[in-house]
Amino acid sequence: MNETIAAPSEPDAVDRLRAIGREFHGRGWSLGTSSNYSVVASREPLELLITVSGKDKSALGRDDFVRVDATGRPVDGCGKKSSAETLLHCLLAELIPSVGAVLHTHSVWSTILSGADLERGSLRIEGYEMLKGLAGIATHDTIEEVPIFANSQDMASLAEEIRTRFAAADWSNPTRPPFHGFLLARHGLYTWGRDLDEARRHIEIHEFLFEVVARSRMLTAAT
Repeated sequence: MNETIAAPSEPDAVDRLRAIGREFHGRGWSLGTSSNYSVVASREPLELLITVSGKDKSALGRDDFVRVDATGRPVDGCGKKSSAETLLHCLLAELIPSVGAVLHTHSVWSTILSGADLERGSLRIEGYEMLKGLAGIATHDTIEEVPIFANSQDMASLAEEIRTRFAAADWSNPTRPPFHGFLLARHGLYTWGRDLDEARRHIEIHEFLFEVVARSRMLTAAT
């Protein structure tokens, strides 16, 4: 994941993120005030445009965004507050230089599966055609391990746990990253992409696969 894409203008990014909020709310992935979305606005220095905390994602306004630095602090002293999880967005943008957008959702299936497989440490997804919707995957004959981390209100500690897990993974293949997202247990999904289009697609692919895995388990248990 070495290729980078130019950041969109701030007005364009705001319009796209508002549209994503409406879509994700309509599909049951970002209900109430859950979820947060960001776009990398600058690399040098690292700055992100991210949703303000506590906003209904189906009705995001143009002022419901804040620009933050690499530590998650607002850069313009505007007084707006982003989610405590902003630090995780900043971490992903720092660790993966090609990241242009980070999206976080709270779907029913991701909430259920992330709790069920927490002890295992990851959710295994294997053999499905839709895996080819994730960047760098060219065949259904593959395995995607989605890391799962225990949910925590201590964002600094959680960020370090994620950093350690990422550092231990094999990122040597520039076209096939070791994973495309991670789960917080009983909480939801984080995924990313080179731009908003790719990040949005990764949400859609993950959410489809989560539902398939969960329903398959239900069918197996019923037989």
